[in-house]
Amino acid sequence: MSQSHALSDDQVAGELRKMTAFIRQEALEKAREIQLKADEEFAIEKSKLVRQETAAIDTLYEKKFKQAAMSQQITRSTLANKTRLRVLGGRQELLDELFQTAREKVSKVAANDKKKYQDMLKGLVLEGLYYLNEDKVAIRSRKKDYDVAKKAIEEAAKEYKDKVGSEVTVTVDESEPLPEGSAGGVVIVGGNGKIEINNSFEERLRLLENDALPSVRQSLFGKNQNRRFYD
Repeated sequence: MSQSHALSDDQVAGELRKMTAFIRQEALEKAREIQLKADEEFAIEKSKLVRQETAAIDTLYEKKFKQAAMSQQITRSTLANKTRLRVLGGRQELLDELFQTAREKVSKVAANDKKKYQDMLKGLVLEGLYYLNEDKVAIRSRKKDYDVAKKAIEEAAKEYKDKVGSEVTVTVDESEPLPEGSAGGVVIVGGNGKIEINNSFEERLRLLENDALPSVRQSLFGKNQNRRFYD
């Protein structure tokens, strides 16, 4: 009959301690593994969030930078336009004063130098006669110029005959005089009243103003002055 090898209480307690230590060790290793895994996932998520926030900040900054640049460009453009308009306005005032001075000087000639004014009227009438080339022509002038105009007509008709070889009858149309406030000059009427040549001083100055304006601007301001507003 074999002898039973029963474990003693001390041996049982020792085995239990070994098993407990083994289980505890496994639990600690598992907990460490879980902690490492959690730390790794936290780092990945943190890095992801940082990248997302950084991208959002970059996008917001780029948007604000573009808005600021556009606002600055609009402000600069507005200021440049205002400056350009002020300069152009100042130039136009100067040009207006220049041509107004010319009008005043012409008016003074009509008022103060009758002989010179008569010669001027003769030239204006003669120009109309050459253009119309008719045997009957009427002119209109200011009422106060009727006497001077009639003398100018006589001289113009005589010169016309000498140059062209044809008689021409020129009369003063007193039914529709030029305004008394005008600078002077004449309107030549032909074609049975259907053709009018406006040789009043206002009209001649207006034509001169249009024709001379580019050269006057260049003389006063230079041909490249306007470029600086658009470069």
